[in-house]
Amino acid sequence: MTKWWKYPLWLLLGVGFGAVLTSAQVISVVRVRRMFAFQEPHMFLVIGSAVVTGVLSLLILKALRKTKTDLSGQPMDFKKRPFQPGIVIGGLIFGIGWYLTAACPGPIYALIGTGTWTALMILAGALGGTWLYGWLKPKLPH
Repeated sequence: MTKWWKYPLWLLLGVGFGAVLTSAQVISVVRVRRMFAFQEPHMFLVIGSAVVTGVLSLLILKALRKTKTDLSGQPMDFKKRPFQPGIVIGGLIFGIGWYLTAACPGPIYALIGTGTWTALMILAGALGGTWLYGWLKPKLPH
């Protein structure tokens, strides 16, 4: 269970991350539309650098870890997972939603914070999709 005094820290980190996303123009509808139209490489470079950073971070964690838990005490497990066709289907649904809304669900709160009130509809869709998945999960192949 998270200690109460850590919540302001997580809020501060979230606000900081939102500021970084905003200043990097990752939440820009124009940038997202240009990405899907293959008109500029900005978003591809940002996403590519995030993937490279994630891969390098995991490799460093695997190489240097002396404990088998993360900072919160949860076990870290790096086992390989089998391919599942549902990942491709989910990725396509995610990409179509991203294209239609010109907004990735990650920075929804940053969009709302910048006054993009249409992001409230994106938030409603993300929450509705999460609820729908939870409801359908027992019926889906996993």
